[in-house]
Amino acid sequence: MGNYEPETFFREMNSTMLVELRADNYAVIDHAIASFGPGLNLLTGETGAGKSILVDALALLMGGKSSVELVRHGADKAVVACVFESTSNAESILEENGIDSGGSEVILRREILSTGKGRVFVNNQPATVAVLRQLAPELALVHAQSESLSSFDQSQQRALLDRFGGLSTENVAEAHARWRAAQTRLDDLLQGEQDRLRMVDLWSYQSKEIAAAHLAAGEDETLETEKRVLANAEKLYAAAMSAFDQLYEGSSSAEAALRAALRNVEELARYDSRFIEPALQLASTRATLGDIASSLRDYADAINASPERLAEIEDRLALLDRLKRKYGHTIAEVIAFAEDAARKLAEVEDRDEILKTLRADLDAASAAYRFAATALSTERHAASAKLAKLAEAQINSLAMKVHFEVAVTANEDQSHWTSTGWDTVEYRIATNPGEPLKPLDQIASGGEMSRVMLALKVSVEEGSAKPKKKAPTPRTLVFDEIDIGIGGRAAEAVGQKLKSLSRGQQVLCVTHLPQIAAFADQHFLIDKRESEGRTRIKVTLLDDQARTHEVARMVSGATVTETSLQHAAQMIAASR
Repeated sequence: MGNYEPETFFREMNSTMLVELRADNYAVIDHAIASFGPGLNLLTGETGAGKSILVDALALLMGGKSSVELVRHGADKAVVACVFESTSNAESILEENGIDSGGSEVILRREILSTGKGRVFVNNQPATVAVLRQLAPELALVHAQSESLSSFDQSQQRALLDRFGGLSTENVAEAHARWRAAQTRLDDLLQGEQDRLRMVDLWSYQSKEIAAAHLAAGEDETLETEKRVLANAEKLYAAAMSAFDQLYEGSSSAEAALRAALRNVEELARYDSRFIEPALQLASTRATLGDIASSLRDYADAINASPERLAEIEDRLALLDRLKRKYGHTIAEVIAFAEDAARKLAEVEDRDEILKTLRADLDAASAAYRFAATALSTERHAASAKLAKLAEAQINSLAMKVHFEVAVTANEDQSHWTSTGWDTVEYRIATNPGEPLKPLDQIASGGEMSRVMLALKVSVEEGSAKPKKKAPTPRTLVFDEIDIGIGGRAAEAVGQKLKSLSRGQQVLCVTHLPQIAAFADQHFLIDKRESEGRTRIKVTLLDDQARTHEVARMVSGATVTETSLQHAAQMIAASR
């Protein structure tokens, strides 16, 4: 097994969302890789060839449950990996989890060890299954046979309704943030009131002690420097004056030597121009030496060996050290501590006024939230009736006979206030006449689930209102065994709906029906063969000729005839 480095294993990104899916030693798959394109990607093959296993692998990368039974017999580990085209929302999720962005791509990898342990990597960096689940709604929505519609939870049902109605939760989110902030400020004041009252004397003492010191930020560093000078005044004076004599005053000083040398070089320069520049340099050096000597003399003259001043500085530093031990590592931190104590005292002293202000702020924020949430709830009720009617018609065109409802329940209790409103959105369905409506996740079969989801997605994409701000939706939709229990016109209707849906977002679908396969933009054949006593699965992207042959096989069975080939060609041509 390799390390799945992107430059080694993944091709150039294109305009689609899911670029590549790879599985190694996963279930009965020894090694399989599929590179997907935009539009409708269909997977076909003989029953038991492993088509649904690939979909399950993608579901695993979206945070699905793993099992040691998924490791191919005899292997140390199973590895599934995929590449998605990145989005701004996906990059934000990665940033929140401390994962470096991969630029234009998001690389997901999951390993299942034969010991039962597992590992997750995102952009080749260690991650968790929780991160995969956060990314999943942004990248793909998988409807696999092995999965219920639990991934299509109430938050996603609400988001789909909002998308259909072109509804924005921005105003509610802003109002909710203001309400939460106001509630938090009030709670903090009330919950800490007794502690504050007990701490008043301490805060008062601390504030007065620090204020009495009249602190200035950084003064301790300045005083330490002055202390070193005063404590070593005699040494510093002697050193400065000795250096002054050696450079300038002494009979054998550097200045005297330079002066003599300069006279000789100037004499040379009168006769040879090559010495003009050296003479100028010596003159400049002599001037520089004079400046240094003057600085040394001035420094020595300024040294004041005052024991009184030294004692005063030591007392001040001792006070500063005592304050820093109690209130902070630096003078700036001590000053900040005093300011905080003063603020707390002011809050206690002005408690009644502050409480009054905070309660007024909370009432105003609550009223604003109620107004925004009520308006959004009203819009959702209107949109739910339209979506239910349209979705029911779409579902019933797929060889089903159902009654469908989108229930919007408002709960105005503050415990149900969220950044998306106070509504609970639940899709309910009765799959047989006379049966009561039940939540969508109680549908019996995986095929019915997939068809309902297909109808919902088509309803939203084709019938949605012009959005104020379009809600995020998964860009890749995956349907497994969507054609269970249908055929004829219903199968063709499913194919048409998949094709329609794929115009706006990438769709992957496993199918057994030629009526659906004929609509593919990219057609993949999943082929299972036995080699060296082991089962091996191969994924092949079919060209036009091979595609026609595969659709003909689906029409006629194992024996492909000229008639079935002609029929397949006609079906493919008609789908275009």
